[in-house]
Amino acid sequence: MSRRRLAASLAAVVLIAALGLALALTLAAGESTAGPPDPVTVSPVPGGRWAAPEGEISLRGLPVDRLGAIEVSGSDSGRHTGRLETHFDGEGASWVPDEPFAPGEEVKVSTDLTIPGARDGDYRFWVSRPATPPPPRPAERPGGPVQRFRSRPDLTIPAVRVRVRKPEASPGYVFIAPKRGSGLDGPTILDSAGKLVWAREAPPETQVADFRVQRHGGQPVLTWWEGETTVGVGFGEGVVLDQDYRELLRVRSGNGYEADLHEFLITPRGTALLLIYAYVNADLTSVGGPEDGVAIDGVVQEVDLGTGRVLFEWHSLDHIALDESHWPFPEDPREEAYDYVHLNSIGIDADGALLVSARHTWAAYKIDQRSGSLRWRLGGKQSDFELAPGAEFAYQHDVRRRPDGAITLFDNAASQAPQPGKRSRALALELDGEDRTARVADEWVHPDRLLSETQGNAQVLPNGNVFVGWGSQPAFSEFTPDGRLVFDARIAEGNDNYRAYRGAWTGWPTTRPALVVNGREVVASWNGATGVARWQLLEGPRRSALRAVGGAQARRGFETALAIPAGARYVAARALGPRGRALGESPPENVGDPGG
Repeated sequence: MSRRRLAASLAAVVLIAALGLALALTLAAGESTAGPPDPVTVSPVPGGRWAAPEGEISLRGLPVDRLGAIEVSGSDSGRHTGRLETHFDGEGASWVPDEPFAPGEEVKVSTDLTIPGARDGDYRFWVSRPATPPPPRPAERPGGPVQRFRSRPDLTIPAVRVRVRKPEASPGYVFIAPKRGSGLDGPTILDSAGKLVWAREAPPETQVADFRVQRHGGQPVLTWWEGETTVGVGFGEGVVLDQDYRELLRVRSGNGYEADLHEFLITPRGTALLLIYAYVNADLTSVGGPEDGVAIDGVVQEVDLGTGRVLFEWHSLDHIALDESHWPFPEDPREEAYDYVHLNSIGIDADGALLVSARHTWAAYKIDQRSGSLRWRLGGKQSDFELAPGAEFAYQHDVRRRPDGAITLFDNAASQAPQPGKRSRALALELDGEDRTARVADEWVHPDRLLSETQGNAQVLPNGNVFVGWGSQPAFSEFTPDGRLVFDARIAEGNDNYRAYRGAWTGWPTTRPALVVNGREVVASWNGATGVARWQLLEGPRRSALRAVGGAQARRGFETALAIPAGARYVAARALGPRGRALGESPPENVGDPGG
């Protein structure tokens, strides 16, 4: 071998060794600084124009110790000081300003990060100019039949009549929250016979919506939205109860907003997805309105249940144009806000993206939860899918992904004006991602051809049945996959109910059973106790000396009557489980002894 070739070979060996060493050092360095990779995504997004004055800046994609310095300044408010609050999962932090931003100002953010949409880590966004929402609407009370209970006179709920109940119906309880009608407003659990299991009255001047069972911390919990409402818009918070009916959490939206009534969804990773209706001053000239009009910006937030930090925030006005709406323009948009989009549900898709329903654009949107970009529109004026005959929908609610990949929704097909349909339905659409088409996979129509102008939902049950809440039509029903009606119930006229759900629930109330003496019998109940199979009467000469008498009586709905034996002075009722185990006892009651 020549000296030149030998030298070249030696140089190649040295180069390969050097590259190997560099690669090893790079890998070692990567292992020593393990963490979520760049880029970092932010909320508000670069170029966004509708951030809240009291907002934070969320940075997602790196742990807090790798975010570096964050400099923030407002065009009117000047340079801002603030602090970084780490997110619960270690994959980001919220920069929390010490003082709010000025309405309408431009905010500049400087970083050393890689941020999509930013330039060398620097970007800007604009702050909205909030408008004043209308005052809360007082609850309507048109009357109607109710259920009353002798042992619990404080629980007066709307009457419920079960019209169809077939063996193919799913097991489990029914979860509703009737409002604006007869009886109390509040979360209500019913059995399959329409009998009360548990109810709780909402605080004065408030309403409850979206009552259901979810999971938090690996355990089933009851959740609902609670707050004040005005013309289909809510200002409130989420409520979480454990199986003892004790309050665990009050979940509030961040950035100075109040959560809207339409969705309170707990995610598997311990966060909540919330909707917000933000009233803002907006330029409405693109739809023939004034420059100084008022619009409702549909906001989606993900908040940490533990800290309340906002991990993600999305604004409809940054992504959906005003002219995509089908909603009638208000006569005076300076006084009445243009509710052009009316978001009403958030679902989590199989890939982690969000599915959001917008009632007034007749469309569903798939949103990238990191960047906030729209992946597709389904329906509406700019649909990315061609809708096959029969697949069109309008004023819909409750858009979700079914386990087989279909998209389910409640197609209202009706509202104030225009009214495109003659009956509402639960609908499943099969999407073809390659051909970009959508066709009807399944639909469920009530035999009475109910037409629901507002509200409603369609829940896919574990056995494939579909449970439908008919919203402003006071009914809830269950259908088999092939469309047969196997359960149907009506709430007393004059009431409505935003959503209805069916599911399993086990409740152990910390309260004691209730008992009332009614002539020669006692009436016993236990609000929320799902394990009671029978009731046993206790009797004795003193409160402290009671014993069981007679045979136990099977539980009969919410209340069970027990005969009082002759000569009894004090009585109580003991709740028994299916195997006879004592679950709880009522306080003793004096039967009527004058010296008692």
